Amino acid sequence: MDLDTGGLRERKKQETRVALSWAAIRLTVERGLDNVRVEDIAAEAGVSTRTFSNYFGSKGEAIAARQYDRSRAIAAALRERPAGEPLWEAVTHAVLTGFALGESGQKPDRAWIEGVRLMVAEPALQGEMHKAVTAGEAEFALAVAERTGTDAAADVYPQLVAAVVGAAHHVVIQQWLSAEPPPSMEALLRDVFGRLAAGLPEPR
Repeated sequence: MDLDTGGLRERKKQETRVALSWAAIRLTVERGLDNVRVEDIAAEAGVSTRTFSNYFGSKGEAIAARQYDRSRAIAAALRERPAGEPLWEAVTHAVLTGFALGESGQKPDRAWIEGVRLMVAEPALQGEMHKAVTAGEAEFALAVAERTGTDAAADVYPQLVAAVVGAAHHVVIQQWLSAEPPPSMEALLRDVFGRLAAGLPEPR
């Protein structure tokens, strides 16, 4: 197979996956999880239900996929940072890059934020979200291990960094959802990861 053809095919597959995940999120935020069918998600993304089934086993899995894809994007961005850059500085840049995955750049309105709040609190999604977070942390731990010359399976350090980054993501999202008015996501990320880079000193 031609490498260019194979690369194009993989990009198209990834674009379809992202489109389906975003469609699932948009419809769930607008209508509520119980009012969204797989057929609705497929139609919103412009594909068949069979295509949906090739990528995801359920609408919950499609929604949670964004969490995992974001973690993969952050891990990929970390691998591209300069080798001599301090770890937490590199992590901060990588997180800012990864969090922009698929974002439109438009400021969300109150209805959207309320919908997201309801979606992330949906009990039926918790299992899929937990699986996505766990898989994402494992992916990120591999990138940290490569950068630090450690073993992601045997050493504590890459696992600990990945867990801390995962916890920081959670704090950022919760702050963004609860603050009034909603703060800049970039400002929140810079604040949280700046504190981590400084060793998480006590507030003064």
